[in-house]
Amino acid sequence: MSDVLDVTRPSAHVAHVWLNRPDVRNAFNDDVIAALTITFDVLSKDEDLRVVVLGAHGKAFCAGADLNWMKAMASYSWDQNRADAQKLADMLWTLDQCPVPIVGRVQGDCYAGGMGLAAICDVLVAVEGATFCLSEARLGLLPATISPYVARAMGVQASRRYMVTAERFSAVRAHEIGFVHELATPETLDAKVGELVATLVANGPKASRECKRLVRDVSGVPITEALRSETARRIADVRASDEGREGLQSFLGKRAPGWLPQS
Repeated sequence: MSDVLDVTRPSAHVAHVWLNRPDVRNAFNDDVIAALTITFDVLSKDEDLRVVVLGAHGKAFCAGADLNWMKAMASYSWDQNRADAQKLADMLWTLDQCPVPIVGRVQGDCYAGGMGLAAICDVLVAVEGATFCLSEARLGLLPATISPYVARAMGVQASRRYMVTAERFSAVRAHEIGFVHELATPETLDAKVGELVATLVANGPKASRECKRLVRDVSGVPITEALRSETARRIADVRASDEGREGLQSFLGKRAPGWLPQS
């Protein structure tokens, strides 16, 4: 779809999306933003898809904004800056709304806008030597467009600290605060990602999508009578669905469900 991304389909149910600008540490520019928006818009409409792996080629996961892109922005008017930022905000929203789970594969440094990409992932795996940083304040800027996703993934208190200090922090620290789910060595990173992909593919395809939507819909919402009614309706819908019936029948019958290859 674009030379700034490397998109592969190892199977009908799995897509790999790789940032492909290793010479500039996979930094963002207009082309990357446009390519990610288009790619995830297409993937979101693929009914066979069950999981997306989001990774990067080279030593860094994403170093934030491309220097040449930043130089151009320095001369932008307010209106140009607003339009440019809106494209980034829309790209992040497109990724966040992807209906299938996204597994993030962080093999190296993850800074600024890269933190937004990492925050959007449903499951995030990072090598122990990776470094994370919300570096915008150091440049007199702020991580505005990525902030809703980072604050949601990292929590308010950790976000307050690392946004205002622009400190670098380790993958171990990111794991401690819950931003990173799994740590791995460079040698075991792909195996760990592969385990998670296999786990996700084995789940009910529609159930996985509904679980992702469920978390988004109930997070931070008061547990009212209306919410209790809505959650009861959702489980009833799933239990009565073909997939739900097949899942229960296969479990009781001690056989693989129909959405998996039969042995």
